[in-house]
Amino acid sequence: MYDSILVPTDGSDHAARVAGHALGLARWFDATVHVVSVVDVSAAGGVFDAGGVSPAFVERLKDEAAAAVERIETMTDTDRVRSAVLKGSPAATILEYVGEHDIDLIAMGTHGRTGVNRYLTGSVTERVVRQSDVPVMTARVTERSEWAGGYDEILLPTDGSEPAAAAVDHALAIATRADATVHVVSVVDVSTVAGRPSIMAPNDILAQFESDAETAVETVATTVRDAGLDVETHVQKDIPSQGLLEYVDDRDIDLVAMGTHGRTGFDRVLLGSTTARLVRRAPVPVLAVRPAAGSEPN
Repeated sequence: MYDSILVPTDGSDHAARVAGHALGLARWFDATVHVVSVVDVSAAGGVFDAGGVSPAFVERLKDEAAAAVERIETMTDTDRVRSAVLKGSPAATILEYVGEHDIDLIAMGTHGRTGVNRYLTGSVTERVVRQSDVPVMTARVTERSEWAGGYDEILLPTDGSEPAAAAVDHALAIATRADATVHVVSVVDVSTVAGRPSIMAPNDILAQFESDAETAVETVATTVRDAGLDVETHVQKDIPSQGLLEYVDDRDIDLVAMGTHGRTGFDRVLLGSTTARLVRRAPVPVLAVRPAAGSEPN
């Protein structure tokens, strides 16, 4: 599933936190780890001299980037590590590196360093999540996000759409290595009912949504069982991101694996915005998987 894993870092604790998970997955899948730090000269702010950006400032950025890479390197226990200090716009440079080095998974923090030399900010991470052709694992520093050697409970949200199903194979591959229970969950978005043009009564619409959600959940659950894994299923009515975050807390979930897109129209459940909220707010790592070209909703 993963032969090459990319860990972008700016030296922040958030980057180091998700790196722990990346290194754990690398051991499971015998993957090569690429550790990179991007020097973003455009973040120089007012640090200029007569010739433009101060060379001394650029050198400082390079030194900090090298130190950030070294911090991750000291966490590894394998010689299958490749490292580099790059220069450019962070998100674009990271995505370019992915294509040039056949990366299978990106692991990056949801927050970065502050100040004029920051580059791993939430907006950069979200841009990578939206645009990456490979899965992106994100994490931030919380009491529950530290790598503990594996995952016992993995949440796999679904709305029955093909784009949402993009995460299924990845969740199963990781769950198989971890011997984890997979929680297949669908959240019926109650906020869509009031605005839906229909001759049906709201209760009838909700009943139809719930039926569709139960079908979606059972379809994925069957795939999980066929893989020889334990599965729990759940359907609930709520705001999608809120319901999923509550489930994460209530069921002690260790990892969320979900698609970056879902249904379109009034019956949508898994939206890019929902995934973005989970990336920003989940207390555990989130593995976001973009659907293959041609399967994204219009």
